[in-house]
Amino acid sequence: MTQQGTGCSMPSADFDAIVVGAGFGGMYMTHKLRDDLGMKVQSYDKGGDIGGTWYANRYPGILSDTESFFYSYSFDKELLQEWTWKNRYVNQREILEYLSHFADRYDIRKSYQFDTKVTSAIFNEDTNRWHITTDRGDNVTAQHFITGLGLLSATNVPNFKGRETFQGQQFHTANWPHEGVDFSGKRVGVIGTGSTGTQFITEAAKTAGHLTVFQRSPQYTVPIGNGPISEEFSNDIKANYDASWKQIKNSNVAFGFVESTVPAAGLPVEETDKVFEAAWQKGGVFRFMFETFCDIAVDPGANEAACAFIRKKIDEIVDDPAVAEKLKPYDLYAKRPLCDSGYYATFNRDNVTLADVKAHPIVEITPKGVLTEDGEYELDILVYATGFDSVDGNYVKMDIRGRDGLQIKDKWKKAPTSYIGVANAGFPNMHMILGPNGPFTNLPPSIETQVEWIADLIRSMRDKGQITAEPKLSAEQNWTKTCQEISDATLFSKADSWIFGTNIPGKESAVQFYLAGLGNYRKVLNEEANKGYQNYMFQYADELSNQG
Repeated sequence: MTQQGTGCSMPSADFDAIVVGAGFGGMYMTHKLRDDLGMKVQSYDKGGDIGGTWYANRYPGILSDTESFFYSYSFDKELLQEWTWKNRYVNQREILEYLSHFADRYDIRKSYQFDTKVTSAIFNEDTNRWHITTDRGDNVTAQHFITGLGLLSATNVPNFKGRETFQGQQFHTANWPHEGVDFSGKRVGVIGTGSTGTQFITEAAKTAGHLTVFQRSPQYTVPIGNGPISEEFSNDIKANYDASWKQIKNSNVAFGFVESTVPAAGLPVEETDKVFEAAWQKGGVFRFMFETFCDIAVDPGANEAACAFIRKKIDEIVDDPAVAEKLKPYDLYAKRPLCDSGYYATFNRDNVTLADVKAHPIVEITPKGVLTEDGEYELDILVYATGFDSVDGNYVKMDIRGRDGLQIKDKWKKAPTSYIGVANAGFPNMHMILGPNGPFTNLPPSIETQVEWIADLIRSMRDKGQITAEPKLSAEQNWTKTCQEISDATLFSKADSWIFGTNIPGKESAVQFYLAGLGNYRKVLNEEANKGYQNYMFQYADELSNQG
C-alpha cells in the first residue's frame, strides 16, 4: 500500500484495480472505483502531485481554451455551487487549484504514489490478472488496469542536428521548470506556432529582451476573449448548471453553447463577415468555429469564408505587410482550432522577429543558437513548442502486453485502434480513458462519460461473476471503420495535424478520434450497456473453477 505523498509502497501487492494518471480522468476513476464500488485501488503518476497535463505544463501564457465554468466535473453538484471561477478562461495555476481542491475533497492522494512511472503492464493468462512494474521497483497485480495517460502528454522534440551542442538553456514547453524561467534581457527563440506556441509567444514577448519565432506553418487563430467573471454572471451560470450540463452532454463539441444549425455556404460575404465579426469580438475559438455556422468543418466554401475573414484580420492587425503575409495561412481551417490573447499583434513589437522556416528551413542547432538557410540566430534560451505524439504516444512508450504476449505498440504499429475509445481486443480488463477513437470534444465531459461507463461495466462484471472483459475484434474493426467514415466526411481529414498523427515524422496519417460529437458517442455507449455489452467477451469465475 502507499502512503500519501511519500512515494512509499510495498514491493509486491495485489489490488482490484491499478489506475495510471492523476489528471481529470485518473482521479475520477480512482474515486469511482475506490469510493463508489469499494474496490482496493492503487494509482500511480509520474508527476510529483495530482494534475496530470496541468501539473507538467507550466509555460508562460498557458491557458485552457474551454470556458472555465465547463472545464470541470459535473457529477458533484455541491462542488459546482461551491467553486467560483474568477475568469472566463482559466490558467494553469487555477486549474491546478481546482484539481487539488477536488483531491482534498475526496482524499484522492491517499491512493496515489507520485514520482512513479509505470514501466510495464503484462496480462497473465493463467491468473487473469495484470502484472505491473514501476521505475521505483514496485511489482503489483490487479484484476483491472485503467489508463488515464492523457491525449497530449508524450512530448515531441524534433531531432534537429546539433541539438545537444546548444550552450544556452533549452526547454520543451511540457517540461517547464516549476521555478519558472527569467527572460529579462535574454535572446529567446521558440520553435513551433501551434496551440502552445501561440500562447507562449504572446506572453514571452512581454519580458524577453528579444524573441525570435521560428514558424513553419502559419496559423488561423482568434481572440480568446478572456476577462473577469462578474458575481452576477457567476450566479447565473450556477443557477442554470443542470440545464447547461444536460445540453453539453447531448451536444457535439460539448463546450457549453448551442451549436449553429445555419450553413455559411452560399451566403454573401457581407453576411458571413458580420457573424464572424460578432464572434471575433466575443472571443472563443470553438464559438467562432461552431457557434457561427454549422458547416465550417465540412464545406470547403464555408471554411474558406472563415479563412478569408481571419486573413483580413491579420492585415488589419499587423503593421508590416511583409510580416502579415508570412503570418497568413492559405490551407484549410481544419486543424485543432486555436485562440490567443493578442498573437498577431505581438509581431508589431520591436523585440519580436518572425523567421519563416518553411521558406528557409532550420539546418541545425549550433552552440550559439539556430542556423537556418538564411543565417544564424544567436540565442540565450531555446524553447521547443513542438507539441506531442498524441493519443498513443504514452502507450507505445510503456511495455503493455495482452494475450499471447502481444505488445500494444505492435498491435498499433500502423494505427492506434480501440473499441469505443475505452477498450482493446486482446487486452482483457484494460480500460482506457481517452483512448484512440474516443470523442473529439471539450475533454472533462468526455472523461466523465468514459469513467462512469467503465465503472458501470466493472460493477456489472462483479455482479455477474465475470472475471475478464474484452471487446470482440470484429467490434473494434467496425468501430474503426465508423470513425474513419465520419472523419472522411469532414475537412479535418484533409489537413495534416496531430489529430491524425502527422506531426510525428514517419507516423502514418490515421483516424484517432470519433468526430460525430459527445451526444452521439453517449448514445453508442448507452446502447452497448443496455444490450448487455454484446460486443464484449466475458470469462466467468465458475468457468475458471471448473477448468481447475
